[in-house]
Amino acid sequence: MKPNVGDIYCVYVEQLQRYAACQVTGIEEKAKPLAAVLELDWTGDKLPTEEELDKMKPLYCDYYFWNNQLEHSYVTAQIPKHYILAGNRPPLVTEETNSYSASWHIGRSTVNQLKWRSIPEARRRSFKEAAKDNTPVVVGGVQLARSTSAVNHVAFREFSDLSMLEQLPCLTRIAADRPYESLLPYVNGNPFIYELQLENHGCTSIDLRSSSLERLILQADGLEELFLNKGLTFLSLTGTLSPKLKIHAEDGGQWLTAAFTDNVPPVFGLERLAGLHVTQAKDLDLGPVVRSYPGLKELRLWGKPGNIVNLQQLEQLTSLRIFSTYDMFGFSGEAFPGPDRLPNLTWLWMTSLPADAAKAIKDKYKKEVSKGLDLSITKPRKPEWLAENLNNPFRDWDGREHITAAQAKKAMNLYKKTLAAMTTLPEQIQSGGMTPADAEYALHTLVSGYTETFNKMDRSSGFIETVEREEIYTVLEDLLSGAKEQLSAAGVELDMDKLFDTFDKLRDF
Repeated sequence: MKPNVGDIYCVYVEQLQRYAACQVTGIEEKAKPLAAVLELDWTGDKLPTEEELDKMKPLYCDYYFWNNQLEHSYVTAQIPKHYILAGNRPPLVTEETNSYSASWHIGRSTVNQLKWRSIPEARRRSFKEAAKDNTPVVVGGVQLARSTSAVNHVAFREFSDLSMLEQLPCLTRIAADRPYESLLPYVNGNPFIYELQLENHGCTSIDLRSSSLERLILQADGLEELFLNKGLTFLSLTGTLSPKLKIHAEDGGQWLTAAFTDNVPPVFGLERLAGLHVTQAKDLDLGPVVRSYPGLKELRLWGKPGNIVNLQQLEQLTSLRIFSTYDMFGFSGEAFPGPDRLPNLTWLWMTSLPADAAKAIKDKYKKEVSKGLDLSITKPRKPEWLAENLNNPFRDWDGREHITAAQAKKAMNLYKKTLAAMTTLPEQIQSGGMTPADAEYALHTLVSGYTETFNKMDRSSGFIETVEREEIYTVLEDLLSGAKEQLSAAGVELDMDKLFDTFDKLRDF
């Protein structure tokens, strides 16, 4: 259903245990129409009356680095099925917004505002003052701006005493990669720290119940017990999880999204988990996933590419609202449950999937779009495509909007050619047909050829943007890391910095 300008919609926000409201302030007609949606400063335990609708005002956000800004963004002009039309009033805001969002997320800023206002006013005032202050301060030998909001593990190594962090009143994100005795007490005592990345901590038990974290990225090796704070919404566990690991989460993880790499372990304490993200999946059996986390409302899967086994088990997740896959294969359209089996589904995005499954799923769900389903089934892949691209790191370029099929294929062939040439070097050294100096020269030649090829491709159309630039670098990094490992076994040590210098000096993109 498409909204009208002025429509006010309400949605029940489980974290608030109340309804929140928004207003459609404009419609942008495109191939896929967009709606400008404004979050309103209202909550209620039931739908608003006509009198309440007349008194509604925009929500002005001032949490963290927001400064009385509106939560006003363009989203797909398709009303999610759990949003309720409460009435229509003249738009409360007439100016256009230049913000875009992937989905309707009404209530999120209201939750953030309530959390912000729970912090003592003096601390909030100090935060706001420092946010405008770029005066350099020296923290443990590292010069930072007073308004610094994030400290990474490199800077952390220079701090002899974490009390030095008090010089950074706006600190909200911390990344550390070694044990620090006072780190957890600091995080637990600072209401502004909302993201913590922690590796090599050496702990068997971690207690964050007094913290205000929203995101926790944690290396779980050796960890046996983890106490999470109320309000945490995202937990990423990396490394090797102990079978003894027990997590103490609010309501068994009912408000939490957990992220894992490759597989999905059954973690004790997350039986009511709300969201699950799996990256770099290879062979994923949905049977154990569904049995371990039956209350999932969101499930997102990214393949390496990967295969899904027992996709039909998805129908057991009757509360599922969001399901998406990327580069996942090994299933048919018949295995995907129909709309009658997933009655609460509001978002179905599947990208790079078997061609026959793509057609069948789209046919099953196309009628649900008019009922509020956000449906996107793109990049259908035939078996021959998968056979050719299984080990192609540039496979995502095939079908990307501003990249031609010829450019994607040329990038794939360049990768294969460079990989094949690098793989032969250790054999040539061991057979006596090449000296170590010859091998290093050959690598510089290969890096030069790799770089110049992308230079030439980019000159004709300028298609290499920030994302593509990073991907080209990452692929080269993987190629050279593999070459270094193989040549090291043959007794040749490479100077990686020189090879990357060659890339940096030659590239025009």
